[in-house]
Amino acid sequence: MMQTDALTEKIVYYLEIRDMPALKTLLQQSEEMEILHVFHQLSLEEQVIVFRLLPKDRALSVFEDLDTDQQQNLLGSFSNERIEEYMNELPPDDRVKLLDEMPAVVAKRLIGSLDPEERASTNILLGYQPETAGRVMTTEFISLHRDMTAEQALTKARSLAAEKETIYTLYVTNSRKKLKGVLSLRGLLTAENDTLIEEIMTKNVVSVSTATDQEEAARTLQELDLLALPVVDAEDRLVGIITVDDAMDILEEEVTEDILIQSGLASVAGKESNRSELLIRGSLWNIWKVRLPFLLITLAAGFAAAMLVEGFEDILNAVVAIAFFLPLIMDMGGNVGTQSSTTFARGVALGHIQVKDFLKHFTKELSVGLSLGLASGLLSGMAIMAGSLWFDYPATLALAVGLTLVVTMTLAASLGFLVPYVLIKFNIDQAAGSAPIITSIKDIAGILIYFAFASLFLSHLLY
Repeated sequence: MMQTDALTEKIVYYLEIRDMPALKTLLQQSEEMEILHVFHQLSLEEQVIVFRLLPKDRALSVFEDLDTDQQQNLLGSFSNERIEEYMNELPPDDRVKLLDEMPAVVAKRLIGSLDPEERASTNILLGYQPETAGRVMTTEFISLHRDMTAEQALTKARSLAAEKETIYTLYVTNSRKKLKGVLSLRGLLTAENDTLIEEIMTKNVVSVSTATDQEEAARTLQELDLLALPVVDAEDRLVGIITVDDAMDILEEEVTEDILIQSGLASVAGKESNRSELLIRGSLWNIWKVRLPFLLITLAAGFAAAMLVEGFEDILNAVVAIAFFLPLIMDMGGNVGTQSSTTFARGVALGHIQVKDFLKHFTKELSVGLSLGLASGLLSGMAIMAGSLWFDYPATLALAVGLTLVVTMTLAASLGFLVPYVLIKFNIDQAAGSAPIITSIKDIAGILIYFAFASLFLSHLLY
């Protein structure tokens, strides 16, 4: 199996030189999981090219494993005939998940284009409430009658295996399709041919109803360590199953949603996802539109900071050593601001910071910035005091630098939490905007604070 990074490099290289025959050969020789990994690193245009070069069976398999956003993007590049083909090939639960993300008019048209059998299974799932077991289950399972022999059951399982989502767990029903038992494929294979299914099935079957919350159903499957969980209707008839891979997807989505709700960010989750997609996979012009305005703010702030420094020309001429420590103050403030904004972003993403309790988190970060500033200011002041014994600059400069570090580092830490919080509240891209805004405010404020302290403690040197 080729290393995925090496495969990505080769695919990108063939795309750049437009060597489609070589790319097609490479894709035919690659494993499905390798292709899926590469897919996430390509732009939409590159994904479309790669997808169209895949053999039909491989393409369908890859398409099923993509997330709904990628599926929608690819469908947008297909002809109507190919869209209908792929929609018919999707398992019912995956098809419903994709349709739920589409505009109602488009979804209705696609449902109408399905084969009668596929349309019927899709409409069954769409008839259940969103986020219930009935909505996320698949109807592609194998059911057996309890009066079958093991040989008859195995023949049926073999004939249906190719078209069902899973065959490792088999379900036993009566003539009215009521769930009566469950049987593993291994149990069936090891049974004597003339053994009745009723004799080897497990009768105490754990199931959920179609109205059960999807997260509860997924957790039940996880706790019982099952490969699939049967779903029954109000009359205890078997209507579908939830497979382990679908359960893992449900739990991942629910955990993410819970984190966003706890953080007060559920309403912006979709927008943040779209922004991330744009910044990573968008065109150069679209990335510029997001990032350049914030960088222009930093550029303007840099000119403003330069003019501020020029305004303190007198004291700079009197005490040239003041300029020596300006980079130190700017760098220390910048590092603290970056640390704080990264801490905020990671805390929100992981659910450790709840926006509704922002004031509590902000106060704590303020105290962290103050303590770091006090430690850095004390160490810097002591170093400058010691240096004044060998270099020609006043010892009181240590006081100006030390106090400036205390104030600027406290300010930078508070900005690291405050700026991204405000940007999120005003629905502005905090990923692109936080650092430039923090840098701009911190630099201008840092210069003013530094020269204010310098003027206070070194003003006697002007005369």
